[in-house]
Amino acid sequence: MEQLLQSLKAGDMEIVSLPNPIPGKGEVLVRTHFSAISTGTEGKTVSDARKGYIAKAKSRKEEVGKVVKAARSHGIADTYKMVMNKLEALQPLGYSLSGLVEAVGSNITHFKPGDRVACGGASASHAELVCVPENLCVRIPETANIDEAAFTTIGAIAMQGIRRAELNLGENCVVIGLGIIGQITLRLLKAAGVKAFGIDLKNELVDLAIQSGAENASLRSDELLEAEVAEFSHGHGVDAVIITAASASLDPVELAGILCRTHGKVVIVGSVPTGFSRKNYYRKELDLRMSTSYGPGRYDSNYEEKGLDYPIGQVRWTENRNMLAFAELLGNKSIDLSDLISHRFPFENAREAFDLVVNREADKMGILLEYDTQKSLEQKPQPKKENQTAGDRISLIGAGSFATNFLLPNLKDKLTLAGITTARPHTAENAARKFEFEKAYADADEMLANDNAAACVIATRHNSHAPLAIKALKNGKRVFLEKPLCLNIDEYFELKNLLLAPGTPDLMVGFNRRFAPQIIETKKKLGGIPLAINYRINAGAVPADHWVHDPEVGGGRIIGEVCHFIDLCCFLTDSKLQSVSATALEVLPQNHDTFTASLHFENGSVTSIAYFSNGNKALSKEYLEVFGGGLTAIVDDFKSMKIYGAKLESHKLSKQDKGHAAEVSAFAEAVKSGAPFPISVNDVLHATIATFALLESIQNKGEKINISEFESQWISRNVN
Repeated sequence: MEQLLQSLKAGDMEIVSLPNPIPGKGEVLVRTHFSAISTGTEGKTVSDARKGYIAKAKSRKEEVGKVVKAARSHGIADTYKMVMNKLEALQPLGYSLSGLVEAVGSNITHFKPGDRVACGGASASHAELVCVPENLCVRIPETANIDEAAFTTIGAIAMQGIRRAELNLGENCVVIGLGIIGQITLRLLKAAGVKAFGIDLKNELVDLAIQSGAENASLRSDELLEAEVAEFSHGHGVDAVIITAASASLDPVELAGILCRTHGKVVIVGSVPTGFSRKNYYRKELDLRMSTSYGPGRYDSNYEEKGLDYPIGQVRWTENRNMLAFAELLGNKSIDLSDLISHRFPFENAREAFDLVVNREADKMGILLEYDTQKSLEQKPQPKKENQTAGDRISLIGAGSFATNFLLPNLKDKLTLAGITTARPHTAENAARKFEFEKAYADADEMLANDNAAACVIATRHNSHAPLAIKALKNGKRVFLEKPLCLNIDEYFELKNLLLAPGTPDLMVGFNRRFAPQIIETKKKLGGIPLAINYRINAGAVPADHWVHDPEVGGGRIIGEVCHFIDLCCFLTDSKLQSVSATALEVLPQNHDTFTASLHFENGSVTSIAYFSNGNKALSKEYLEVFGGGLTAIVDDFKSMKIYGAKLESHKLSKQDKGHAAEVSAFAEAVKSGAPFPISVNDVLHATIATFALLESIQNKGEKINISEFESQWISRNVN
């Protein structure tokens, strides 16, 4: 299939051939018939992408701040590479389309192949085929025109703005900004029995507003504007103002404050600043409200990604129900968008369509891309390349920022990069181009069966680690798996039984810190004797709704990150753990991301791990103190190290080095030579079960957990 993608580097835009997406759990595969271009949102995205670097930086001040911070840790050269990776990556455009269902994933009961649907969200991009979560897909009535239905998501944005205004039959409203969303807003207000007054900077849009159902409309420059609105509202001021304009000016918000009646409502749908004067908003006690996209559920991963709906008794109008309501209005002809469709372009001429958008021509309004629905999109499986040697070949599953910034740059020149697959086809294509993979695959099953690679690198979200590792191992691949190994005990035992079975390829987890040069030096100086270790991690807060806290996706920060620190302490002490105990700060007990732990080793070593999410980010993240044999080594954030002995030794690096490059080099050498991985399966399993034991101790208020007994108890429970 083909998809429209754009690079942020220079605004380059191209239609790219990609593997056909495969619907996963809770997803609907849709063949696009029409996709609508959002002249506001997408127009700004494309316009910004075509700016120079300085202009880009000015429009993305927050991102620039992150770059500066990254440069302090990773150095200017590596940070530059990270930024360029981001800018050069091709990104999809679009979020509103209509088409026919081709296939459905598991757990889908409301849709079937052949259904006419409208889709929204980032996955509803300008592409011949899209996989869309169930809650971002609605059925189109047979009486609705499928081309107009491509605007359903844009219409839902307008509808949510009206809902936020809480307008009743017979009330009145001003709409500021008469682009496509403003014009649809006027038509929805008319259908709801609300009198509307439109305001814009352009004559053509003011004239169109009257056709769209406005009782009146005027230019912003009209000297009699305030008087006209006063007359329109019988001298009281309007009940609500809905701002659908996109502007860097404060004028829309200031004007809304002037035009509203006392206790009126101002709803911001468009992108405008809100640093308004206090006078009108204070004296009239105006209610300023934001309208979030299509409605409740937007940006909620439980709703959008997992398909968990809100009960209608508690949330009457979700984004899905807004989309459905708009589609039904199209079906019963309560709203007609035909005259708002100003331009139609074949999909292959999408660049021409966006040139029109960026040029800001006055007559542009609703712009549709039309797709060739007779074109065959069938893709034949790629035959396996039997003549190629697997020894130095690897494949990759997942190509997020960690893989593209830390793994792939170090793998590219060491091994042959065979196949790559990711959740979204365009992400795989980006990595395939950047790092010269032989082929991008539609899914892991196809790749593992056909890539003829010796090993597979897995760098996906945590919940897919164990299932994908098991698939790769059963396909005869050696596995490099980003931490953690798995999310729960059941997955642990399944992997353990497989890994310890005769003939199973080996697996290593990306515990990179043991490869850091300052850690290697510390072990050289203090290795071979019982140690006392104090390890403080200033982890920083992660929002409560972040996927890493989700027990089904991320598993929490202990499983997802603390396994790193347990493995490092095991490496430094050269010993297995005997027992662990830990207690957590219980402000957010479900997260367990601020805690202290005591680790006791079989060789007598002891470790204290203090993992804090409630500190200040200005403090370095990791601070490690190792005591033994009259020596003390201090490693500060993997940038500086001091060793206190007969004399003080100081080592300082020009940039942070957590061992990623050395780890990847050791992995690559093992793949090429067929030698065992640099981290043994037993080490991986031990760090993993110790992590689960630490979590168990926290849940039991600091109970001391013996590692061997903990594992035996789980085996006993499963047997019984």
